Amino acid sequence: MTDNPSNLSNKPSLSSNDLSSADDIYADSAGEQLVGQFTFDSAVARVFPDMIRRSVPGYAETVAMSGVIAGEYARDNTQLYDLGCSLGAVTLAMRHGVKAKDCKILAVDNSEAMIEQAGHYLALDDGSVDVELACADITQIRIENASVVALNYVLQFIPKDQRLGLLSNIAQGLNLGGALILSEKICFSADEQKLQDKLHLDFKRANGYSELEIAQKRSAIENVLVPETDEDHVARLQQAGFSRVIRWYQCFNFVSYLAIK
Repeated sequence: MTDNPSNLSNKPSLSSNDLSSADDIYADSAGEQLVGQFTFDSAVARVFPDMIRRSVPGYAETVAMSGVIAGEYARDNTQLYDLGCSLGAVTLAMRHGVKAKDCKILAVDNSEAMIEQAGHYLALDDGSVDVELACADITQIRIENASVVALNYVLQFIPKDQRLGLLSNIAQGLNLGGALILSEKICFSADEQKLQDKLHLDFKRANGYSELEIAQKRSAIENVLVPETDEDHVARLQQAGFSRVIRWYQCFNFVSYLAIK
């Protein structure tokens, strides 16, 4: 569907109390029922802004800078894509960062709950760039006439044997000089992995997660989120058809790349 935003003066926050709640999914033993079954369902959509803020170091900066990058690389009469858009935080950042004329943003996610909630946020936004929301499998989306594509914290949930195909599809659909913003959790050599894991856990504790919540979330997401090394990502992006890959941000074990066609 195509959103027709109202002319409200204030842009919505994805932590607005009227649309989201505190992440309490794994706060007690009932969370054990979800272990091994983590999905982006209505329960996760309800608490997602709080969950990702408290779980992913550097998330706010990645969202904000996605808007800045979109402003730099968006071209007149082209399309921008937010693949795995969840509640649309990056979509909104790009919408307000774009300076080019007659652009359109296509925000895609395979979770109906996420797309429905994203529609509420979008309806409160005052951006002028046209946005279309779609509930679909991003591996089946055809990328066309694109100047910017965002793929933030999504590739890690795609089966490894489908990752190159997805990135190749993106590269083929990007115009020459177009940009892919890719953010991922990465893994390291044994010694560094131990330190990065500890720092990430300390980050979660500092954000109020209990040991029970940390343990249950880790069990639920194991084998669902499969990270790879920095070298793996760079080599795959080059294989997919990107001529230049820049690691522009890192906070502990989360990294963001800018890949240019």
